[in-house]
Amino acid sequence: MTATEEVRAKRDAKLDELHEKLTGAVETLVSGRDWARALAFAARFRSRSFNNALLIWVQHEAAFEAGRVPGPVPSYVAGYRQWQQLGQQVQKGQPGYMIFAPVTGRFASSNPGDPSSWRRLGPREKHKVNEVVRTKMVGARPAYVWDVTQTEGDPIPEPLAPKLLDGEAPQGLWDGLAMQVEALGFEVLRVPDDGRIGGADGLTDYVARQVSVRTDVTEVNQIATLAHELAHVLMHDPKDEDARQHRGVREVEAESVALMVGAAHGLDTSGYTIPYVAGWASSVKDAEPVEVVKATGERVRRTALGILDQLDTFQVADGTPPGLARDVPTAEPKALHVPPPSEHRPAARVPVVAGRGL
Repeated sequence: MTATEEVRAKRDAKLDELHEKLTGAVETLVSGRDWARALAFAARFRSRSFNNALLIWVQHEAAFEAGRVPGPVPSYVAGYRQWQQLGQQVQKGQPGYMIFAPVTGRFASSNPGDPSSWRRLGPREKHKVNEVVRTKMVGARPAYVWDVTQTEGDPIPEPLAPKLLDGEAPQGLWDGLAMQVEALGFEVLRVPDDGRIGGADGLTDYVARQVSVRTDVTEVNQIATLAHELAHVLMHDPKDEDARQHRGVREVEAESVALMVGAAHGLDTSGYTIPYVAGWASSVKDAEPVEVVKATGERVRRTALGILDQLDTFQVADGTPPGLARDVPTAEPKALHVPPPSEHRPAARVPVVAGRGL
């Protein structure tokens, strides 16, 4: 075996180990409570992919149980040299948390509209004058990150957290969510009780282009409901054939987005109810439940990020240490509209309404 082949074999073994860790982490997400905990954690580490957030979560938990870190939940994570850039040094003997890092390539085309015209450039190859160059992810490699408590150096500021009274909603959050709903062509209605919307907390009517939210509940509940309905508008347009899936998946996705939006604002998400994960994951045709959960988690994360990026509200830190700029290419572009997977079974008829608590 050549030196290159040996390096490749070691890398592939590490990737296999990573996939096993990730599969084990996903397999634990079989109840609404575990799924909610994972999403709340991902909201605090939303600069990372859903898969990498899960990997950090389970490895930090193991480090805490082994007495290597002082707390069960990390605050900031970064790579070895990234910590050095911030004046921190990883403590001797502290193992890092293995995650997936993107492998990127440069591609050039003189006709960007033609997918077949793109060619990959070599390491030092220059593009032609009339060509457009783009960088995209072509694979993954194992990489390591460490929590700030595994480093030594000048104190890192504690992540700020919103301070809210019980039942109080963050300032400007309702207005910011409502503006996004209205920008998508839906009217936001505040109704006095659930009797106006069939006993639900909220309702999205795709025909009338209306989103209704009951107001005889706490501000936090109203915010969560509006975020839930916004997720329906973004992800479950009944005119989209891919969105014609059974209701269980739609409701899990919408409630999960609402949970992440709330968690990113420091809201207590313990009261959220999410249907049993194993049930809807196993009901997706021609797909393994583990893969369904992973795909759903990333789709939920991307939708929540699209919402959060448009809000002018105070949000909790995203897991990146202060002063460290992360510009990591991803396999998929960030977008507001994130359609559900086409392999979901079509519903018996196109749904014309969707609602929280129906």
